[in-house]
Amino acid sequence: MKFLFLKMRVIWRRFRHGLQARYEHHVDYAPQLEVLMRRADIDAVWHDRANWMIDVAEWLRHQPKVSLLDAEGRRRVRHQRVHAMLDWLDEHRDVRRQVQNCLQKTLREASGPELFSVTGLPHESAFFSELTERAFKMVLPRHLSASELPTLFAAMFPDPEDAEWLLELDQEQQERLWKLAADDGISHAYWQQIEEALTYLTTVVVADGISPAFRQRLEPKMPLQATPFMALRREMEAYLRASPNDEGPLRSARMLIAVCQEQTDRIYAHLDEYGVSVSLVYRIERMRAQLTRMGRLIDVRSATWREPGTGGSAGRVQLLLADLIAAHHSRSSVRSLVRRSFALLARKMVERSADHGEHYIARDRSGYRAMLKAACLGGVVTAFTVLMKIALGKLGLAHFFEGAFASINYAFSFLVIAAIGGVLATKQPAVTAPALAAKMGELDTVDGLRALLGETAMLLRSQAASIFGNLTAVIPTMLLITAGFTLASGTTLMSPEKAAGAMHDLSLIGPTPLYAALTGVLLWLSSLVAGFADNWFALRRLREALAHQRRLVHALGPARAARWAAWLERHTATIAGNVSLGVLLGMTPVLAEFFGLPLDVRHVTLATGTLVAASASLGWNVLATPPFWLAVSGIVLIGVLNVGVAFASAMALALRARDIPARIRRVVFRAVLRRFTASPLSFFFPEKAASAAAKPVPSESETEEER
Repeated sequence: MKFLFLKMRVIWRRFRHGLQARYEHHVDYAPQLEVLMRRADIDAVWHDRANWMIDVAEWLRHQPKVSLLDAEGRRRVRHQRVHAMLDWLDEHRDVRRQVQNCLQKTLREASGPELFSVTGLPHESAFFSELTERAFKMVLPRHLSASELPTLFAAMFPDPEDAEWLLELDQEQQERLWKLAADDGISHAYWQQIEEALTYLTTVVVADGISPAFRQRLEPKMPLQATPFMALRREMEAYLRASPNDEGPLRSARMLIAVCQEQTDRIYAHLDEYGVSVSLVYRIERMRAQLTRMGRLIDVRSATWREPGTGGSAGRVQLLLADLIAAHHSRSSVRSLVRRSFALLARKMVERSADHGEHYIARDRSGYRAMLKAACLGGVVTAFTVLMKIALGKLGLAHFFEGAFASINYAFSFLVIAAIGGVLATKQPAVTAPALAAKMGELDTVDGLRALLGETAMLLRSQAASIFGNLTAVIPTMLLITAGFTLASGTTLMSPEKAAGAMHDLSLIGPTPLYAALTGVLLWLSSLVAGFADNWFALRRLREALAHQRRLVHALGPARAARWAAWLERHTATIAGNVSLGVLLGMTPVLAEFFGLPLDVRHVTLATGTLVAASASLGWNVLATPPFWLAVSGIVLIGVLNVGVAFASAMALALRARDIPARIRRVVFRAVLRRFTASPLSFFFPEKAASAAAKPVPSESETEEER
């Protein structure tokens, strides 16, 4: 048993450290190189020679398990190993010839344009296809094949740091490595493969550039043959046919590449204005990467012809190899693909949420009173929502149908609140946080910071007004409903057992904080759905489509159809946000129970209405009992967590989408904290104009110290 354990330990160490572990027991480089270099066998099969090349790369990249060196020190050690290897080969000419022949034969057999046209570039036609391919490559083993040079390249340089130390090789080392690995035949073969890669990349770029998805987003409109992408094809063909020493075709090809890159910027601008598509963003990013690669290949081709076999040519190849390494590791990352593809969509959704959030900020006393009035309307409707929720609970429906009818109840109530101009308090943070994040990009001056502090105070005052209005209205309305039900039926709205259970569920002691935080996340998710629906409506140009739809125009008339389309454009986000919030609040407990998770939702206004109904059903004596005050404390915590979690989630997404530096966030947080310490009531109640103007703000020197 002990022998088996030791054997498994050795196998595990070999698996972790690879074949380079066989050379770690040598302290001096010479014995290691003696063993490694004499393994080069020109008569071996390609797979064995490729594995030997990988071992050489691992020896050069070797890093001790315990080391105090920083990144620069590790690169310096690798340079020393490169120099030691080249010197050792110069001293042993017979081994050098053997190594040179082995290297050149392997590279000659593994030649293929895919190294230049595929490595590090997304080549799938759709976002989710690329995502699936990257996920599979993360878990499936690599297969070395003589026809797949990119796989050998990736195996030799598996670390993103390889690009950095490769770029830092001096000219002497570049020339010596070039002479060791390449001859005139290999140089000519790879030069032809660069031309093939340029032809392939040009074809792919042109195919995307002249597609309807791209052309309809380019301004001004032009015929197909007049587009820069068709011109790129013609100029690239002329460049590849012409002599490499001809400067005219070279300048034209580079100019057309720059023009096509500018076209991608125009498409981005169009998406930024009319709506974002993840699939189109992926295709644009792929085209930009392909155009950049074409520029690199043109640089290498021109340098190869001008300075064949010289250090200038080796330097161009060095830059290309470093670019291939960096691009390969960037492409291998699923996280980077998702981040790049969804960054523009997240920013657009945040901006649309910020536009809607401006309407929920009370900027003066009249706005504060209007917010209180709108919140009171929302509280009245919420009381009837609680009544319907209690009625549904008495039906004894199956859990799925109970959740479905609860979703309909919530969604209908939220839509009614929006239709009558009411406000639901906890929905505000998710849409007002992006509006606050938008102001953080304007903190170049003290005036900008002062404006941001004022915006923060107004935003928090708006939250306070909406919560005050909701609770002020839902409590008396629920009392009236309970009294009316008792007078009409002679029984209480809730049975004593149900009322006691509802009060216990709202207690501060228990899972109430977790449920309240989960509800805050659901509130934020509903704002994302609203932003996504607004972006989707704009991307599909549904306003123009509905305004000119033949049957709709025939039924309503041109003017009414146009007005209806405009109304739907303005309220798409509101409808989608309210319906999604209703579904999330109603179906989340059902889905959680299906997976065996004891989760529920706690909304501050709904919870307050439920507590009032339960207290009225139990009688006024319950006000003197500890469970009642524990439930009241729980409702306070529910309100704080509903608002806080929704606000924090929305703010985090908005800051990430707008690339707000951490330094700016710290400045804002400290300034808001000082403002709150100096005048806490200004964050809850409106101020007079004179006193608001007299409030202190951080001085310019304090601001510079924070920055």
